[in-house]
This record gives sequence, C-alpha cells and structure tokens, in this order.
Amino acid sequence: MHELSICAAIVETVMNHAAGRPVERVHLRIGHFKQVVPDTLQFCWRMQTEDGPLRAASLDITHVPATVHCLDCGSATTLEAPVLICGTCDSRRVDLVTGEEFLIESIDVSAPEEVG
Repeated sequence: MHELSICAAIVETVMNHAAGRPVERVHLRIGHFKQVVPDTLQFCWRMQTEDGPLRAASLDITHVPATVHCLDCGSATTLEAPVLICGTCDSRRVDLVTGEEFLIESIDVSAPEEVG
C-alpha cells in the first residue's frame, strides 16, 4: 500500500504550505498511470490526519485519464488500457499528453479564528 507513504508526503507538504492556517480542503490531480487507488488514499488521509491539525480537512481527488496524441493521424485518444496506441489508426507513434500527473493542485485555507 504505497498510498500510505504518498499520503504522508501530502500531509507534510500541506502543513508546510498552510503555515499554521486552518485547512479546509486539499485538491489533488492524479493521472491514470500513477496507479493510486483513490479510496485507499482517502482512507490513509483520514488515518494520518484524524488526530492532528488537518483533521477537519477533506481530500478532493480529480482523476486524470490517460490521453495520447497520434503523430501519424493527429487525433487525440483517451486510453482504456495501459497501452500507448492511437485509438483511431492503431499507430504506436503517439505522445502521452495526460495521465502521468500527481500534484497538489490547491489547498483551501481559512483565516485563523481570532481570540477575544
């Protein structure tokens, strides 16, 4: 379950960038070829944040499909299988356009509550 170590890195990055501000939501973009199971990542997120400053923060995961651009016919194809091949002409001369992403797209923070 590599999602646990991935989640630990996400937590560390979010904590560094939040700089003490309360975090409401973390937005991730994860490409198809990264082979991350969203439900497992959500479980690991809850497990790693339940007793800390991120306990109220939710994890929003956007799945990015794998797409290729064909160098022969010029079409764009969304891949159904992990085979880099054009869905229009079956050419293997393709460039991977999307599907390798793994990034924290944004972190929603709120203003800290004022004392008094």
